Amino acid sequence: MPRRHIRVTGAPEAPLRAALTALRTELGVPGSFPPEVLAEADRAAKSPVPPPHDATDIPFFTIDPPTSTDLDQAMHLSRQGTGYRVRYAIADVAAFVVPSGALDRETHRRVTTLYFPDERIPLHPELLSEGAASLLPDQDRPAALWTIDLDAEGRTLAVDVHRALVRSRAKLDYEGVQKQIDGRSAEEPLALLKEIGELRQGLEVARGGISLSVPEQEIIARDHAYELAYRAPHPADGWNAQISLLTGMAAADLMLSAGTGILRTLPAAPDGAVGRLRRTAQALHIDWPHHVSYASLVRSLDPHLPHHAAFLQECTTLLRGAGYTVFRDGALPPITTHSAVAAPYAHCTAPLRRLADRYASEICLAVIAGRPVPDWVTAALDELPARMTEGTRRAGRVERECVDIVEAALLKDRVGEEFDGWVVDVSERQPAVGVVQLESPAVIGRVEGTDGLPLGERLRVRLTQSDPGNPGAGKVRFEPV
Repeated sequence: MPRRHIRVTGAPEAPLRAALTALRTELGVPGSFPPEVLAEADRAAKSPVPPPHDATDIPFFTIDPPTSTDLDQAMHLSRQGTGYRVRYAIADVAAFVVPSGALDRETHRRVTTLYFPDERIPLHPELLSEGAASLLPDQDRPAALWTIDLDAEGRTLAVDVHRALVRSRAKLDYEGVQKQIDGRSAEEPLALLKEIGELRQGLEVARGGISLSVPEQEIIARDHAYELAYRAPHPADGWNAQISLLTGMAAADLMLSAGTGILRTLPAAPDGAVGRLRRTAQALHIDWPHHVSYASLVRSLDPHLPHHAAFLQECTTLLRGAGYTVFRDGALPPITTHSAVAAPYAHCTAPLRRLADRYASEICLAVIAGRPVPDWVTAALDELPARMTEGTRRAGRVERECVDIVEAALLKDRVGEEFDGWVVDVSERQPAVGVVQLESPAVIGRVEGTDGLPLGERLRVRLTQSDPGNPGAGKVRFEPV
């Protein structure tokens, strides 16, 4: 995939750094943690609540981007009779956070971890999120340990979750995992990721669920250099995601059985939205016979092909209605499913980076143990959806704006130059206005012409604007040549 380095040099007021600092100010991003929060985190890091079980004999491994140190999940996969056993350890944040304490109040203010090119704004202090609570290799850590037994077809047979001390043996990344599995050098716990992942993907197809394999526009930091890259997910990304989905579905089922919980829900897409996608597919020269379902079509696409990638990006519009739904005391909500998962689903596998996951884990632990849900959990449930919605919206804006700023910094000295790209979106109301994806560098920007833009077609464009300090959208703009 095309890449281009961005070097950040000079004083903090350099354009890129200044634009990122201004964005943090505009969004009201939290700064450093207050002294009382750091003091509480330091005490917790030194003496977390010890778990009642020891599972350090299980050789867990993690799969994350190479530079990640806030590691929420570790897994171990094995055969169990004619089926499989999935062990999934989730960082036990509640072992470190005192309900209603200074640290707890601060996490409710932050809601999610925010990722900027030049720094990370964590949900928890780094000595927890990247230290004492992170499932780093060769370290004993408290965890919520899920054990999910599957049959030979990958269907769930039994679910258990309890607190345990775990120890990861290896920190793996997606590319390395893919190479090991493709090269047949992976040992069984890792080799089974493909086997189980593909079985779960087959079940996803059967129930009408869908996972979008959308190419990502990434900002990659190395020393003081940044790269922009288009990254199409490896198959291993999808297999790994299926383990997380499996756990989230198990958590949702447990909470629904108890009548109290917090779900991640998404209503079915309205007919009009699917109809718009059909028109987009036609414009992109993608054959979509009427007897082929939306889910089947998406699974047939290759994200490495520009017109397929453009369509997959358009498909993300169907996910915009996702939210958090709380229920209690047996009164189930009208919507309990996530339409893309095609099943009830809950966020529970990223508690170091997402506030709601800690609460979902606590409910599931209580259900399995046959004890009441803790009062501190039920007391916080009603406010969680609004907090999570706002936090998720802010995180999404940070991601979009950061890419815009880095793109503009990359191109700021190239105004007037011409580039090759593809038209990946066209405004329904203004057919001369759209979005172009360049071949190289990995930039996606607004394009404005005088005539209708050719959706899905190759287009030569000229850069007319590139200003990292420009507030809001429109930092990078092009015109057809």
